[in-house]
Amino acid sequence: MNHTKPALRVAMIGYAFMGAAHSQGWRTAPHVFDLPLDVRMQVVVGRHAERVQEAAERLGWAESATDWREVVSRDDIDLVDICTPGDSHAEIAVAALQAGKHVLVEKPMANTVAEAEAMAEAAAQARTAGVRSMVGFTNRRVPAVALGRRLIEQGFVGQVHHVRAQYLQDWIVDPETPLSWRLQKERAQTGPLGDLGAHCVDTALFWTGDAITEVVASMRTFVPERPVEGDHQGLTFAATSSDRGPVTVEDAASFLAHFASGAEGVFETTRFAAGRKNALRIEVNGSKGSIAFDYEEMNVLHVHDHSAGPDTAGFHRVLATEPTHPYVSAWWPAGHGLGYDHAFSNQVRDLVTAIADGTDPSPSFADGLVVQRVLGAVEASAARRGWQTV
Repeated sequence: MNHTKPALRVAMIGYAFMGAAHSQGWRTAPHVFDLPLDVRMQVVVGRHAERVQEAAERLGWAESATDWREVVSRDDIDLVDICTPGDSHAEIAVAALQAGKHVLVEKPMANTVAEAEAMAEAAAQARTAGVRSMVGFTNRRVPAVALGRRLIEQGFVGQVHHVRAQYLQDWIVDPETPLSWRLQKERAQTGPLGDLGAHCVDTALFWTGDAITEVVASMRTFVPERPVEGDHQGLTFAATSSDRGPVTVEDAASFLAHFASGAEGVFETTRFAAGRKNALRIEVNGSKGSIAFDYEEMNVLHVHDHSAGPDTAGFHRVLATEPTHPYVSAWWPAGHGLGYDHAFSNQVRDLVTAIADGTDPSPSFADGLVVQRVLGAVEASAARRGWQTV
């Protein structure tokens, strides 16, 4: 702890996959960046006392608790980091903001547009008192992704014509993969659309600075029921006698999009792309050139300068590990790549700096609401089988 700096005392709600990733960010960022505030990992919150106490010890939190409502009202908490399933994001975020706490909420921001609107309104009201909020679209903090945004802003691709975005995984291809909360509408609202598609939409908007105005979509479920294992933790139904439960979200979603600028977009999300582990891919084609990114090669940005002569024309590979590239100067020498966890430390750097400076962190809850409205329009389009205005 650095007691010469003002303290930022953090409470994290949830401690599973995303909680572990966020903990890595809070734990590591103060040792990499010269942060303007003294980050203190004060308390982690979960439903089960024994499990959350073990998580606190393992992840580096000073204490554990089981009542998030009590924690967000504590005077010794300055920021609430929400890493729970999406069905609780709105309730926790609004309560924390009304209690005067800064808030970081993991994506997707909420399960519904109405919830996201309530969160954005609470954030706008809290902002007048100097309370800040941010959505955890952490992929913005990958150096190659941030470099792509910089190049587009600088005019490298010219007028954007096409945006292509995919997020492909394969972790439920096996029909015997157990049911989880991510496969239940009551907890997650959607399947890969919210879990993965939120990243596609946010990255597309982040890169282009544009807006999606209308969509036409298709959503499909391939495996309608799955085995239920263990104590049914986090599931919201009673298992059948055969210990199988219904999948109530889509297994794949795809949609076409029109952008305000006139650009065309194609988006695809699935957890059934056998052999693809974490393939977030985005490509932007413009009048002057193109750029492309694939998370499975996360230190690489592919760029094409369309003014190049035929002897050298084509995509070339930029290793985004130079000190001039976003975030990289704080880490390792050029060529020594960063990994998944580094983006969470970069995210902490940006959020803590904004709070200390009294500026609005990005992406804001207003930005998260924009993404949520696109996701809601995709759901509506798939249901009515036609174009839907965002």
